[in-house]
Amino acid sequence: MTAPTTTYGGVTDQPLDLAAHEAAVADVRAGAVVSFQGVVRDHDHGRAVTSLEYEGHPSAERVLREVAAEIAADPEVYAVAVSHRIGPLGIGDVALVAAVSTAHRAAAFAACARLVDEVKARLPIWKRQVFADGTEEWVNCP
Repeated sequence: MTAPTTTYGGVTDQPLDLAAHEAAVADVRAGAVVSFQGVVRDHDHGRAVTSLEYEGHPSAERVLREVAAEIAADPEVYAVAVSHRIGPLGIGDVALVAAVSTAHRAAAFAACARLVDEVKARLPIWKRQVFADGTEEWVNCP
């Protein structure tokens, strides 16, 4: 049996490419590729959001690699690719991209959900939200 592949994307200030992540996890054994895009929305808890800025701790790259490797270690997973943006983002910009390949769809959905949940829980990236009323807040750092 072929060993799982971790295709690490990274932490970057450049736009993220979903198709590139999906291509990175392509595998002839895979009957399923599930991907996810976390997109900047225009609201949070009933408040209008005008923009976001993500700031990453120097350990963010290492933590993202670790999370990707943990998901890839699942025997049902063939490959994993994941990236997170830092810097200023506007409404509609993509902040997180994840892709996972497996033999069957249920395993791919579950693995991609685990990947996104673990990234959100563990990645040391702070999010500064700017609201329409001029206030701001920093959130989401583990």
